[in-house]
Amino acid sequence: ELEGRNYIRWDSKGVENVPEGEQEDIQAVADMINDIQKAQYNSHRHCYSGTHARTQGIVRGTFVVPDDLPKHLKQTELFQKGGEYEVVARYSSEPGDPGLDDRIPQPRGFAMKLFGVHGDMFDAGKDYPTQDIEFNSTPALDLATAKVTKEIIDLRINYGGDQKELYKRLEKRPDTDLQKYRDTVRNTHLESTRQYSQTAYRFGDYVIKWCLVPDSETQRKLYDETVKPDDGADILHRWLQNFHKEHDASYLFQVQLCENLEDQPVEYAGKVWDPEKYPWQTVATLKIPKQDSFNYELKMFWEDHMRVDPWHGLKTLQPLGGPNRLRKVVYPASSALRRKMNGRKEINVKSINEIPGMA
Repeated sequence: ELEGRNYIRWDSKGVENVPEGEQEDIQAVADMINDIQKAQYNSHRHCYSGTHARTQGIVRGTFVVPDDLPKHLKQTELFQKGGEYEVVARYSSEPGDPGLDDRIPQPRGFAMKLFGVHGDMFDAGKDYPTQDIEFNSTPALDLATAKVTKEIIDLRINYGGDQKELYKRLEKRPDTDLQKYRDTVRNTHLESTRQYSQTAYRFGDYVIKWCLVPDSETQRKLYDETVKPDDGADILHRWLQNFHKEHDASYLFQVQLCENLEDQPVEYAGKVWDPEKYPWQTVATLKIPKQDSFNYELKMFWEDHMRVDPWHGLKTLQPLGGPNRLRKVVYPASSALRRKMNGRKEINVKSINEIPGMA
């Protein structure tokens, strides 16, 4: 039944509409993110990425694509035929402060680099056979367009230290609930947390969002374990480290195809695509064997030299919509400042074995 549905083609009219003035908004955001990085440098004497600054763990795994996907899911060079790809993935906390206390509920991130992916790549990543994929633990993106991103980051810079004042300003906005949701997310074990792309991507002929679903009984059980006030400021990475030492982990990689642009907007990332109407469909599995998820050498290399960018990868998985056009400018700008302030070089690894601490 899911095979015969009327999925929208990625190049159909109306999938992407660039609003007037977007380029100016994007440039303003790139400058603001750099300002946030400079402020963090002032506190920590080290420069981090503008968001997802706190590493909770880094792991090695395998991304397994089955050979028997139905025709409508055999899209892009990645899913056309079965295969296994080596992966390095990082768990993170979303805000830009690397010292953020784990007891403060905030969205959490997950980002992975798949190695050995071959096909027609975007220029930014054409020299290395990797596909970068990133996730966030909230299904909708509060920074829903470039314009909204500019407005919200401006508010966070000016009033982030005074939640009462920040909320007063957020309450004047039509998207108040979306903006305040990040402070009320369930603060639970990262290994049990479902992760979402939030934004839309091309999927061969079609348009998708993707998600990562914890798939082992052990992982699912951990969902009931929430962070308590006496757990300590670094509880999330300790929980993660203990888990990965004792258990293998498994996630389903699922896609949700776009069938109705009004109901499933690509340009506005603040709306959840209803999973009842538009079901998630599994296209791969991420397997993570037992290991130490907090290796200091690996953490340093990722933070100081590597970066994950959804524009590093296949053209058939093109990032779509305003927030992704924003990433195309903001990510390189954030990375360049980080390397400059830390006196480091960006290193785009071509194989998982080039990463120190991975062997």
